[in-house]
Amino acid sequence: MCRNIRVLHNFDPPTTDDEVREAALQFVRKVSGSTRPSQANAEPFERAIDEIAAATRRLLDDLVTKAPPKSREREAVKGRERHEKRMEREVRIRTGAG
Repeated sequence: MCRNIRVLHNFDPPTTDDEVREAALQFVRKVSGSTRPSQANAEPFERAIDEIAAATRRLLDDLVTKAPPKSREREAVKGRERHEKRMEREVRIRTGAG
């Protein structure tokens, strides 16, 4: 999965429409291979973002879980820890230490 797209389900407070749109934007950028489309492609690019954001919002609204809501702060800490472990592994590989 693209590292810029984050889990949006089951947070307290709930995921905002801005967060959903940002995830849709990242997805469209990844799939299209373009961070800023040409003027000729701007309309389909924006339409795709809108459609993906709407589908994502419906999905999030319809999902059910018995798990307690996640904390954004705790998830951010876990993400940083995963990043640090990845970087440590890469350094060990590059230096021949692992």
